[in-house]
Amino acid sequence: MRVGILLPTFTTTAGPALELAERAAAAGLDGVFAYDHLWPMGSPTRPALAPGPILAAVASRFPLVVGPLVARVGLGSPEHLVRWFETLGELAPRGVIAALGTGDRLSAAENRAYGLTVDDAATRREQLREVATRLHPSFEVWIGAGAAATNAVARAVGATLNLWNATAEEVAASAQHGPVSWAGVAGEAAQIGPRLDALAGAGATWAVLSATADLDAVARWIEGTSTRH
Repeated sequence: MRVGILLPTFTTTAGPALELAERAAAAGLDGVFAYDHLWPMGSPTRPALAPGPILAAVASRFPLVVGPLVARVGLGSPEHLVRWFETLGELAPRGVIAALGTGDRLSAAENRAYGLTVDDAATRREQLREVATRLHPSFEVWIGAGAAATNAVARAVGATLNLWNATAEEVAASAQHGPVSWAGVAGEAAQIGPRLDALAGAGATWAVLSATADLDAVARWIEGTSTRH
C-alpha cells in the first residue's frame, strides 16, 4: 500500500504546503494531494489555494506523485478538466493521480457563489464518466465514493474507488468489487501504525492521511513495512 498526505491549502500562501511536501518526501511518503475547493467546506470567508499551481510546484521540487482530492466536475467543462490533468502530467515526473468527484449539496454553494451552474446529479455523473474514460489510458483514475450510481461509474470505467474516512471493514467490502483507495483523518500518532496496517490488510491501494498526520509515525510504519518485505 502506498501512502500520501493532504497538503494544507486553506491558507493564503504556498509556504506551508511546500514545507509539508518536503517533509513528506524526506519521510518516504509516496505522494501528496490537495483539495479542490473554492473555500474550506462550510467556511466561505476563509481562503483556499487552487490545487493545480500547488501540485505543479511540488512535482517540480520533490520526488512525489501528486493529485487533487478530488477534482470536481462542474467547476469547468470536461474538456478543461482533461487538459488540466494532461498539463499537470507534463510537469510531474513521478506521476499524477487523476482523482475525480461529482461534488454534492455541500459544495454546490461554491459554484453558485461564482456564477457556475449546478447541474443535476445524473448530468454530473455523465460528465464524470466522460472525463474518467478519456483520462484512464494515461492516468491512474480515482473516483470519490458517493451514491451507488456514482460508485457504479467508477467500476464501469475501471477506476479506483476512493473512500473517505471508511473503516477497514468497509474498505475490505468495497475491495471485493474492484480497487479501493482510502483517505481520511490520521488520528493520534499511536493510531497511525495500526490504522495503516488495517487498511493495507483490507486491500487499500493507497492511504492518504490528513495534513495533521504525525510524519514521524508514518515514517516508522513505512520503514517497518520495508523491513518486513
